[in-house]
Amino acid sequence: MKVAVVTTDNREAFKQYTSHTPWFGTAPEALLQGFALLPEVEVHVVGCTMKPMKSPEKLAENIWFHSVYVPKIGWMRTSYNGCVRAVRRKLKTIHPDMVHGQGTERECSLSAVFSRFPNVVTVHGNMRMIAEVNQAKTFSFIWLAAQLEKATLPRARGVICITRYTEKAVSDLARKMWVVPNAVDATFFDVQSEPDDTGTILCVGGVCVRKNQNRFIEALDSLAATRKLRVVFMGGAEKENPYAAEFLGLVEKRPWCEYAGFADRDTLKARLKNAAMLALPSLEDNCPMVVLEAMAAGVPVLAAKVGGLPDLIEDGKNGVFLDPLDAASMRAGVEKILDDRGLAKSLAATAKEQAREKYHPLVIAKRHVEIYREVLSTPS
Repeated sequence: MKVAVVTTDNREAFKQYTSHTPWFGTAPEALLQGFALLPEVEVHVVGCTMKPMKSPEKLAENIWFHSVYVPKIGWMRTSYNGCVRAVRRKLKTIHPDMVHGQGTERECSLSAVFSRFPNVVTVHGNMRMIAEVNQAKTFSFIWLAAQLEKATLPRARGVICITRYTEKAVSDLARKMWVVPNAVDATFFDVQSEPDDTGTILCVGGVCVRKNQNRFIEALDSLAATRKLRVVFMGGAEKENPYAAEFLGLVEKRPWCEYAGFADRDTLKARLKNAAMLALPSLEDNCPMVVLEAMAAGVPVLAAKVGGLPDLIEDGKNGVFLDPLDAASMRAGVEKILDDRGLAKSLAATAKEQAREKYHPLVIAKRHVEIYREVLSTPS
């Protein structure tokens, strides 16, 4: 089977045009790890960039890479029309059996559904819901992404939903759906958790209303006054954004808070090794990769019972839930994991075992191949 995976080349997303090595989102990267273990599958990764860049021909023995140059006019200002056309031309030379668009946030899903080849799309972030939670302004990037998602999904042969939450959210648009969680980078399973005595709480995610960092900080004020703890925030923060500006002000006034900025996966693994827990007080989330990564690393997870998180966490067995709108609930969750080391170890051990069974790259890659075969065997 020959599969084309259309995904974002993060050299473009982060304007790293001098780099010769493409890199992708954490979920597509992990899926490719799984495909690399399936030699019977020939994979071609296709990514668009605004500037021509040198790139390797292959990423693994059975995985090829194709960088597609698209001038600036062909991106969002024209609803990614240039990307769609350029990817279609490239796919004509590859002639895959299946095209898989990774995510509805940018051009990937559009390029897949208009490729003229059998295709599926994975929804990583529910853009319509993200736009609603963030109260996205008309014609903002998030608002436009939500409109494109609405137009794209009905045209796909099928939609891969990473949680039942997504399945419910797209049921009015998709012709056919499958629930398959994201794969986790296999190296997270190698992390040996050794929490230090600082009571370190990791809170990972871009600083925004949806991730709810500011209310989490305020909820822990009284707790930080009576016990030793440390909260480390990791993720991008745009200073010109009012919410992010408020966040930076809150952190600056609290010695028990640290803003570590955007972190790569190696830095995250190092931080997870010594953390007492991962906290995710989000108002909306689908299948946050950092939760799966913490589970794989054997780190207790404290998360909001929202979106797709109930698909990942069973309260008291492999994690603990909090109410992101209730300060007392957030404090209670933190205290529960910090005070009961026996519970923390049990949560972490169960989560690590379940993550290996459910989210290992090989497990997820095999499931994707089953879906591709199902689509190809079904009349369009």
